[in-house]
Amino acid sequence: MDLGIARRHAVVCGSSRGLGRACAQALAEADCVVVLNGRDAARLEAAAKEMAGATGAQVIPVAADVTTPEGRARLLGAVPQVDILVTNADGPPPKPFRDITTADVEKGVISNMTTPIALIQGVIDGMVERRFGRIVNITSGSVKSPILGLDVSSGARAGLTAFLAGPAREVAQHNVTINNILPGQFETDRLRIATARMAQMRGLGVDEMMAQRRGAIPAKRFGDPREFGQLCAFLASANAGYITGQNFLIDGGLFPGAF
Repeated sequence: MDLGIARRHAVVCGSSRGLGRACAQALAEADCVVVLNGRDAARLEAAAKEMAGATGAQVIPVAADVTTPEGRARLLGAVPQVDILVTNADGPPPKPFRDITTADVEKGVISNMTTPIALIQGVIDGMVERRFGRIVNITSGSVKSPILGLDVSSGARAGLTAFLAGPAREVAQHNVTINNILPGQFETDRLRIATARMAQMRGLGVDEMMAQRRGAIPAKRFGDPREFGQLCAFLASANAGYITGQNFLIDGGLFPGAF
């Protein structure tokens, strides 16, 4: 399928690895100019070189902390205009509810709510003026079905979802869309790290915890990040202009609801 976004400028946060990288890869395959972002400059450079070599796309690495105004300015200024924005940040690590501090909550809200909002504010008017924009926020399946120990992440990401519901409808008439992808359990470094912490909290071995998590998924497997990236690329495409303000759960059937 021709996604109709060749040479569009795409900025993908947190894209040196994991789900962010999968999104960037899919957009590079669609011949977008892709800005990769992360804090580890060496890993970022390696990812950009590998992606450009595999796809032939122009890939621009920008090492920046997007939770800061300076980092956001550097990232958004890497290309003449931003046509596609994918927001993404690691959530807080699992922690028992009673041990969560105010500082933990504030850090989670900054990373998973206020930073994406600030990034969107930085690009939305240009998108409206040019009558094309695609914003995709990587949130979490925990927004719909809370996960033990991820209370701060669930709350901050749910807050982002609610906050953007209004702006999504406001800009839809200008061919600018805002959508959210809610990942379940994908084969990433974060999955392995989070599972190890969950295992410790529950007094289980890591392998046992991994088996329990995998077994609870109707698909009986963890997701392939490439599957996630392809969904992101479609939502960023010219074909998705009539989809906005939606939450796309991609979790192998783990969430048991019909709606």
